[in-house]
Amino acid sequence: MVVCLLLAAVISGCERADNPAFRTVSGETVDTGGKTLLINYWAEWCKPCREEIPELNFIAAEHDDVLVLGVNYDPLTAEEIAAQAEKLGIEFPVLANDPAGLWQRPRPQVLPTTLVIGPDNRWRATLVGPQTADSLESALGLGSGKE
Repeated sequence: MVVCLLLAAVISGCERADNPAFRTVSGETVDTGGKTLLINYWAEWCKPCREEIPELNFIAAEHDDVLVLGVNYDPLTAEEIAAQAEKLGIEFPVLANDPAGLWQRPRPQVLPTTLVIGPDNRWRATLVGPQTADSLESALGLGSGKE
């Protein structure tokens, strides 16, 4: 029985590693579903972050095979982060915890920073500085959809 439980734990751990699920600041679970991930680090005080948010919202709305996830850079409560995200018009999920360690990446030192994670759950690139829809689509290997 113990061996079966250990085997089940190992197998379920492998599934999570291949297809991680994340918890948002609102307590919901977001399943990556084998999509390409854009994990964007932002802060309310960061002007380039605020300017980039509509571009990320566009990518999230227009590309079903891409999942945009936000990570607030500051050490705030979930309620404070949710309030800031609403104030800034963030329409994509904002994570409760920093997931960079899953890909052996350090916490960004410059904002905004966006991690690109492939559908195979492997780190592909780190985009430093504000991005446009075009630059994000280029990094993802997608055609431009924003005019």
